[in-house]
Amino acid sequence: MKSFFKFLLASVLGVLIGFTLIFFIAFGIIGLMIASADRVVDVEPNTVFHMKLDKPIVDRASRSPFEGFDFYSMRPSKQLGLNDILSNIEKAKNDDNIDGIFLEILMPQAGISTLGEIRAALAEFRESGKFIVASSDTYTQTAYYLASVADEVYLTPTGLLQWTGLRSEVMFFKGALDKLGLEPEVLRHGEYKSAVEPFIQEEMSKESREQVMTYIGSIWQVMLEEVSGSRNMSTERLDQIAEGLLVRSDELALELGLVDELVYRDDVIRILKEHTGVDEEDDLKVIDIVRYTRVPEERASRRPPREKLAVVYAQGSINVGEGGAQAIGSDRISRALREARRDTMVKAIVFRVNSPGGSALASEVIWREVELASKEKPVVVSMGDVAASGGYYVAAPATKIVANPQTITGSIGVFGIMLDASEFLNDKLGITVDVVKTNEFADIGSIYRPLTQAEREILQKGVEDIYETFTKRVADGREMEVSRVDEIGQGRVWSGADAMDLGLVDEFGGLTRAIEIAAEEAGIDVYRLVSLPRIPDPFEELMRAFSFDVRKRLFGRGLEETNRHYDAIRFILENQGTQARMPFNIQVY
Repeated sequence: MKSFFKFLLASVLGVLIGFTLIFFIAFGIIGLMIASADRVVDVEPNTVFHMKLDKPIVDRASRSPFEGFDFYSMRPSKQLGLNDILSNIEKAKNDDNIDGIFLEILMPQAGISTLGEIRAALAEFRESGKFIVASSDTYTQTAYYLASVADEVYLTPTGLLQWTGLRSEVMFFKGALDKLGLEPEVLRHGEYKSAVEPFIQEEMSKESREQVMTYIGSIWQVMLEEVSGSRNMSTERLDQIAEGLLVRSDELALELGLVDELVYRDDVIRILKEHTGVDEEDDLKVIDIVRYTRVPEERASRRPPREKLAVVYAQGSINVGEGGAQAIGSDRISRALREARRDTMVKAIVFRVNSPGGSALASEVIWREVELASKEKPVVVSMGDVAASGGYYVAAPATKIVANPQTITGSIGVFGIMLDASEFLNDKLGITVDVVKTNEFADIGSIYRPLTQAEREILQKGVEDIYETFTKRVADGREMEVSRVDEIGQGRVWSGADAMDLGLVDEFGGLTRAIEIAAEEAGIDVYRLVSLPRIPDPFEELMRAFSFDVRKRLFGRGLEETNRHYDAIRFILENQGTQARMPFNIQVY
């Protein structure tokens, strides 16, 4: 028995020592990862900046080495920050050691407006006299839109190039809800407020089809014009190529003038060596986005400027609470705006909005902080891929609004949705619910029964009141008549190009242009940028990364397309009540 306890104690002690050693080794590895993330990188002469866009692009990516790290599979899943991409292109333009850019686009995971911002920055880079070479095995339509800005566009032999025009596909759930005996209780204002249509109809309404055709037609026209300017082809010819599906092979892509040559990877490397003057037997010097981000920019003075310009990033659906990097929480964003407003060294604020909207209450809370800030210093809104409904609500009081022609915006309207599950419970499951209440409206909104006429009238009045507030906020911010806002509102979605004509946007441009305008409005030439909300400490990010998202474990692996529809249903059903939100999620392919 003694020997048993001796061996047991030795085993326990060994396990404890082992875990301790593992902890310290892991701690050391984490420290090295953090140190490497901050290490300064030098660039050799005649280097090519390799822009490989093969990861999701968000407005601002975390610098933490743990951001996006999947501890379930022990694999990194990093994102690219649009802010880093734009600043790197600008830095490369002025870097004597960078000869040009090698653009490799593998099915870009970004919205068309984001790609438009990158394209505009690359077009400006070309004006410096440096080269841009694009190459890919396959070009999706959006990938080609971006790649077409290059001096030379190459396609791998037998590769594919998609050029078909734009489409919008909306999934409708009414039939499924009918089979289940679930009845949505819908309240809305605006004939174009079609967010609830998938739950109450089996196809698009006439109004919804009209607005979708208008804005995708506007975006398609922008794409045609920009590709036309780069490839020296008429917009009519480009449209004909899409209309007739004329690009059916790599040879036809070359024959039609969409690409310059069909070459393999080794040929591309040889071409890049020729551009940089590197001998054929020597290695090509390249630097990727992640490493080039760590290359310091040259400053006229070693001391950073005292005056600051704050960029507040708000991306995702708008909800009450803290939110996160890809979800707008009214508390978190309001706090960031308040911090920028109160900081006397911050002379102007750029509010980057990339949101389809969400909670009307949360939008109102953020709107208040934007209004207060704009009374004290210039506030310039930079719209991303989408800044609609609640996303436009929070932008309305800004000093100026900047958007890309491809931005989806407007959608000035509100809706409410509740669920009546009585038929599902009674007829499908045989469950009945009885109620005892002290007052007539004590169970208003219960899922166990339909709304009464009196309840519907009360809730509809609430929707109308919020719509009235929404239109007044826009009218005051844009110096328009409320009647005019109502005319172009009604929940209708617009492209940035159309929004400019309607007075909802002041100027075309991306984040870089918005920063320039903010500096001009503040009358400052020398300043440093600060990004808000502040990114958490890497160790906080590590702890957060360890918490698994159960839903994604159950639904996620390889089912991303299914998840999009699941998320849309979940959002609507979890956020019952009044919403200022886009009619549906829009992705341009």
